[in-house]
Amino acid sequence: MTAAFVLSELQSIGSSEKAVHLSRFFKTGPGQYGEGDRFLGVMVPYSRAIAKANKAMPLEEVQLLLESPWHEARLCALLILVYRFKERKITEEEREQIYSFYIKNARRCNNWDLVDLSCRDIVGEYLVDKDRSILYRLADSENLWEQRIAVVATWAFIRRSDFNDTLALAERLMAHKHDLMHKAVGWMLREVGKKDRETLTNFLEKNATQLPRTTLRYAIEHYPEPQRQYFLKMKK
Repeated sequence: MTAAFVLSELQSIGSSEKAVHLSRFFKTGPGQYGEGDRFLGVMVPYSRAIAKANKAMPLEEVQLLLESPWHEARLCALLILVYRFKERKITEEEREQIYSFYIKNARRCNNWDLVDLSCRDIVGEYLVDKDRSILYRLADSENLWEQRIAVVATWAFIRRSDFNDTLALAERLMAHKHDLMHKAVGWMLREVGKKDRETLTNFLEKNATQLPRTTLRYAIEHYPEPQRQYFLKMKK
């Protein structure tokens, strides 16, 4: 199981037409958030299948995939880590190794799908019963992808009705300039609301006027229309 083999598998099923579409979708043009990223044109279900078949790959080879210029190679690397982390027989030592490896390579998760498909199941799950100060260090980073990891990783806590870090990070990042962070924060707030509407409502009563409009719209997506309008009018 080598990086070269995985890359050859990806290349064999890639589509130049899909690659063009993905390059546009993930904003790879000059000055855009995914500037310079390159695509083979492989859809995520195929990347998942390849990753699952190669989940025992040595971390040295996973590292090579993470260093690839091809988006799908980096995605496969991250999915390999996710599948390995989720194995029932994994030891705590192995979990820590994968988590540490992920954090070391966090900046190679350099597009929103790479973050969103991996950080909850590795970073979030690992930190469920541990110190979470790393999330605040990532949130204070100058790197957009590390900041997004900090927020989306809290989804693992939300699933357990643990909202404190999500809300604290939402307050910390509410003045962020990038739309990708506005969406990420709003998405996690919406997840909080799915579990506990009252907690989200209390947060919004305090912070709605300061939240970016995109964040607010994401957060209140599942509210009844009168309540949605109430919070939207607070932004005017």
